[in-house]
Amino acid sequence: MIRRTLGTFSILLMAAAPLAAQGGMAGMHHDDDHKIAGGPLPTGWMGRTDDSTSKAEDVRFVAEGKGWHVTSGPAAIYWNDKSTVKGPFTASVTITQTKLSGQHPEAYGIFFQGSNLKAANQSYAYFQVRGDGQVMVNHRAGKEVHKIIEWTPNPGARKADATGKATNTLTVDTTRPDSIRMFINGTPVAAIDATHFGSPDGIVGVRVNHNLDVQLTDFIITPKK
Repeated sequence: MIRRTLGTFSILLMAAAPLAAQGGMAGMHHDDDHKIAGGPLPTGWMGRTDDSTSKAEDVRFVAEGKGWHVTSGPAAIYWNDKSTVKGPFTASVTITQTKLSGQHPEAYGIFFQGSNLKAANQSYAYFQVRGDGQVMVNHRAGKEVHKIIEWTPNPGARKADATGKATNTLTVDTTRPDSIRMFINGTPVAAIDATHFGSPDGIVGVRVNHNLDVQLTDFIITPKK
């Protein structure tokens, strides 16, 4: 279980911008969810939307090539029970945004330490990037979202081009005893004191915010030997 008190751990931000640049999207208006002709998720996959009035079937999530294609719809997380890990691990996923998301940059990424994902007391940590090249880390507990790292520019993050296209690989490494480390395209983002996160056990999956069209490939989880 991730502790809520942030004062008890240290964050080492690597290649990060000053705090003045971390304002993110505060005060900005958000687009309404696009209406998508969704359907059943691929065999073995499950999903949960942020908005309880929406459902995972409001998203088009299909197997495509060597990965999956997601067109949203509402913001949601997706996972397969086969991606449950016990003990230290490294996990990564490559996500290609294929087109513009709307008036505002939207985020996508990886989540880990997931538990009770279908229940009211859901819990998971997530690491995301968005089209303007900023990254963040949050923890969701039930309906609450606890900010761990605010939106921060990172030189390793690839920004969306004029057509909205960008490809980013996000990695979470829990194999070191002192910290959980996160990388974007191999560039360090943060090392967060492992005592803050607790056990690395749980479900690993992907998160796609609303109104995005993305391709997911190379979703790999490697337990520490």
